[in-house]
Amino acid sequence: MITVLVRVTHGPEALAATLSALVPAVAAGLVGDAVILAREQDEVLAKVADAAGASLVVAENVSWRDGVEVARREWLLCLDDGDIPQEGWIRVLDRFVGLAQPEQGLARFRRHGAGMSGLMRRVFLRSRIHAGDLVHRRVLLNEVKARTPVRLSARIERDPVFG
Repeated sequence: MITVLVRVTHGPEALAATLSALVPAVAAGLVGDAVILAREQDEVLAKVADAAGASLVVAENVSWRDGVEVARREWLLCLDDGDIPQEGWIRVLDRFVGLAQPEQGLARFRRHGAGMSGLMRRVFLRSRIHAGDLVHRRVLLNEVKARTPVRLSARIERDPVFG
């Protein structure tokens, strides 16, 4: 099982879109819990998190590491609100988590339409954790240095409403 970390930048509607896309993975036994990361306390976000059974972490400078303390699993899927994993992602992640060693530390979803900016980000920021990365908690806690990310065959797209 994995924990999903969802960073909120577009609001409760984008968060709801991402959380609803995760329901099949919960039913399949892949996603065990979720942590919502927000910059400021928001009553609507708190209600969405509560309805989804997720933890809400409020921190001024939201980082993936803020969610590690609350996460219950070793592998963490980092998403931005409005991210929608595409067909086949559950099987891909389940297989990766079942076979990967913690030392591997990092796997990356493919992003549709990442274009030149995505290429530049991959070349120059390989070791940074991005939305769409599956990362072992020891990497986020700086206990283990991540190797070059494994490129997963699964894709993530943005909900077009939230860009």
